[in-house]
Amino acid sequence: MSRSTKKEKFFEESLKLIHEKGYKATTMRDIAEKLNFKVANVYNYIDSKQALLETYLFDISNEFLESIELIMESSYAPEEKLRLIISVHVQMISKKPYELSLLVNEWRNLDEPKRGELIYLKMKYNKKVREIIIAGMEQGKFRTMDPDIATLSFLSTLRWLYDKFTDKSDEHSKANRIEIEKQLTDFIFLGLGNR
Repeated sequence: MSRSTKKEKFFEESLKLIHEKGYKATTMRDIAEKLNFKVANVYNYIDSKQALLETYLFDISNEFLESIELIMESSYAPEEKLRLIISVHVQMISKKPYELSLLVNEWRNLDEPKRGELIYLKMKYNKKVREIIIAGMEQGKFRTMDPDIATLSFLSTLRWLYDKFTDKSDEHSKANRIEIEKQLTDFIFLGLGNR
């Protein structure tokens, strides 16, 4: 196994372990045992468990921000922008479900000042989604409602999707991301629709 393959395996297994046990309950020894390493070898890949968490959380948050910046800069109407956001979420979650699990469940375990920085990135993302929803309401494409509730409802609908891609216990867990995207889009637009 090449060094890059070993490194990929290290990060993949570490992510799965943290997902299963939780960040606080996962020790460097657990990670080493999972990979048949000596504990000292773990430090060839990361400086600390906190550094591992920080890397994953900021990488995935920045990916989301880059995607929404492109969507915001597009000439598309608000409905189409929201459809693109749903699509990006489904694609990213299907490819990186364990990273999304960390973002949903473990961000509070970041030490300061990194936790504050991550909260800022999340708020920045949420604000952009809110702007799109407000634009849709102003154009009469979405029904008028509290934009904060609409934004939080929209994001909450997408937030737990990682579970569909991490749950290997049921034979239906081989999720079809095209089907999921269609179902989510229909569900969300039914709630936002201007009746």
